[in-house]
Amino acid sequence: MPTNRGHCMGRQADRPLTVHPLTGGTATMQHIDKIFKLHNIFRDRRTPITGKAIQEQLECSRATRDRIINYMRERLYAPIVYDKNRNGFYYDHDHAQHPYELPGLWFNAQELQALLACQHLLANVSAGILQDDIAQLQSRLEKLLRLTPGVAKPDVNKIKILNQANRRSNDRIFLNVATALFNGKRLQISYHARSDNRHSRRDISPQTLVRYRDNWYLDAWCHLRQQLRSFAVDRIASVAQLEQNADIIPVDRLQQHFAASYGIFSGSAKHLAVLNFSADRARWVADEHWHPEQQSQWLNDGRYQLSIPFNDHRELLMDILKHGGEVEVVSPAFLIEAVKEQIVAMQKIYPGG
Repeated sequence: MPTNRGHCMGRQADRPLTVHPLTGGTATMQHIDKIFKLHNIFRDRRTPITGKAIQEQLECSRATRDRIINYMRERLYAPIVYDKNRNGFYYDHDHAQHPYELPGLWFNAQELQALLACQHLLANVSAGILQDDIAQLQSRLEKLLRLTPGVAKPDVNKIKILNQANRRSNDRIFLNVATALFNGKRLQISYHARSDNRHSRRDISPQTLVRYRDNWYLDAWCHLRQQLRSFAVDRIASVAQLEQNADIIPVDRLQQHFAASYGIFSGSAKHLAVLNFSADRARWVADEHWHPEQQSQWLNDGRYQLSIPFNDHRELLMDILKHGGEVEVVSPAFLIEAVKEQIVAMQKIYPGG
C-alpha cells in the first residue's frame, strides 16, 4: 500500500498507515473531513485560493481554518504556501518530487460507512475465509467512524446474504493458494476428489481463483495430467509453494476452456440442451442468465425455450431437475434419458405415488 510521497517521504515511510489523530490542541477529530476536503481543494488547483473561499467551502470560521492549515503544515508536512501578492493559499508543487498526498489512509465519514458495509458483504460472501482478519478490519473501521462526531455506524444487519451449500475452506490453504497465484509460483497439492473419491498428489500452476455458487475453485494447469483442471479449494488437503515459476496460460485459452460449457465443468461445448419451460416458470427463467452463449425464444403457447451449450451434463441435470414438471427437455436424447433415469430412481424411493 502506498505511503506518503514527496514533501515528507523520508519521515513517513516507516509509519503505519492509519488516520492520524488530531491531538495537542491544534485541531479536533471533527475536522478530519475538513482536512480531507482542503487537501482535495489544494491538489486540484493550480492557482491560490483565498482564505475566505476556504472558509466558505469548509463551512468553518477563520480560526478553525487557521488551525487546520497550521496542523497540516506542522504535523502532516503539507507544502501549503501563502502568496501575499495573490492573497491566497496553495500547494507548492514546484519543490516536491511528486504531488503531495496525505500521509496514511484517510477516509471521510461516507467512505468509512461504505467500507463497513463492504466488509460486511465480504464476511458473508466468503464465510469461513479469513474471519479473524476481517473482524480486525471491522473493529478498526468502527473505531475510526466513532472518531467522527455526528456520523452513525451503519446498521449492516439491514444487508442480508443467504449462502446456499457453502463449504468451509481452510484459511491457511486459501492464503497459500492465493499467495502462489499472485506471485506466479507453482504449488504442490494433496487433493481428494469428490468425483471418484481418490486421493492424489500433484504439481499445478495456478491461473485463476473462481467464486462459483458460494464456493471457491482454483483453475490451474495440472503438470501430472498435462491439462487445465479446476480444483475445489475445500478439497485441497495440503499445499506447498514451489520454487518454480508457474506456467501462465493465455487468457483467451483459459476463457475458451473454462467458459465454453455450462457450469463448473470445463472443456469445449459438444452438445446443445434445448429446454422448454412452462409459461408460469418462464416468468423467472426468462430473467436468468444460465450461460454466456445461451439462446432463447418465446413459443406461441407462452412457454419459454432456452438453449444451452454444455460438455458434461451432470450439473445441468441437477438444475433441470429442480424445476420438476415445469420444464421439458427437448434434446439431446441422452439428456432426456438421464432425466427419465432420475425420475425412475425417485419413484423407487417413493413407491405408490
